[in-house]
Amino acid sequence: MLKLFSKTTVCAVTLLAASLAQAQTSTLEKIKQNGAITIGARDMSVPFSYKVNGNSDPIGLINDICLKVAEAAQKAAGLQKMEIKYLITTPTSRIPLVQNGTVDLDCTPVTNTIARQEQVSFSPSYFSANVTLAVRKDSPVKGIADLQNRNVATVTGTTSIQLLRAYKKAQNVKFNEVYGKDPSEAFVMFESGKADAFVLDDVQLASFIATSQQRDQYVILNEPLRTEPYGVMLRKDDPTFKKVVDDTVYAMIKSGEMEALYQKWFMTTIPPRNVNINFPLSESTKALYANPNDKGI
Repeated sequence: MLKLFSKTTVCAVTLLAASLAQAQTSTLEKIKQNGAITIGARDMSVPFSYKVNGNSDPIGLINDICLKVAEAAQKAAGLQKMEIKYLITTPTSRIPLVQNGTVDLDCTPVTNTIARQEQVSFSPSYFSANVTLAVRKDSPVKGIADLQNRNVATVTGTTSIQLLRAYKKAQNVKFNEVYGKDPSEAFVMFESGKADAFVLDDVQLASFIATSQQRDQYVILNEPLRTEPYGVMLRKDDPTFKKVVDDTVYAMIKSGEMEALYQKWFMTTIPPRNVNINFPLSESTKALYANPNDKGI
């Protein structure tokens, strides 16, 4: 007996088959077929990944790393030329976009965690940050415990808010969370006085403060919630492409190129405002350079 399927069922099966086919295609094969690589980026995460103006391609420390990876991927794919495409991602969209193959490399400041490793893979870590708070110098908030009944600016989808919530529960400190869709929006809330503190990685806090017209009014608390390693995200279960990424990042670290890039972006004046973030290389980042690894926390 011949069984007939509706157009809706056929369409669903077709889409599922296409999705499975895409999932089985390695990233290098996809790059070779399309003649392009797609980099997930940010527009305002100075100095990691940001735009000088609305029409420019992103620049920054992570972007420089990913451009080196792109060169290696082009060679591995056997392409004479390759287009580099950018897609602006957010903390909530970046993992799904890597998982479904829309983004080949997510080159944004993201912490390598064991939980995230269940969804994506990471390159060897290139940076280590401390999660803490920025407050105004004249603020009564001198430590995390002083947040009682105050507003804290944070970003959905980041590890910083998870850590602060854990502290909140453990120490029975009650505060209100004020959300931004990305770090730049959260900083505006903090800068405008809608929040008494801003929780994020210390280096990103330093970057926002350095580029603020009110930079002399802020201070970063020396009370870390956790030290976190940053890595470039890529699709999980793609060992061939991961080897390209890992070998490139490892070579940059061992040759000293990674530290040179760090000095360029953190210890010299950078566009668009020609400010120096003046954030010296930390001991935890030096330890990552001495022993490159992709371990999550």
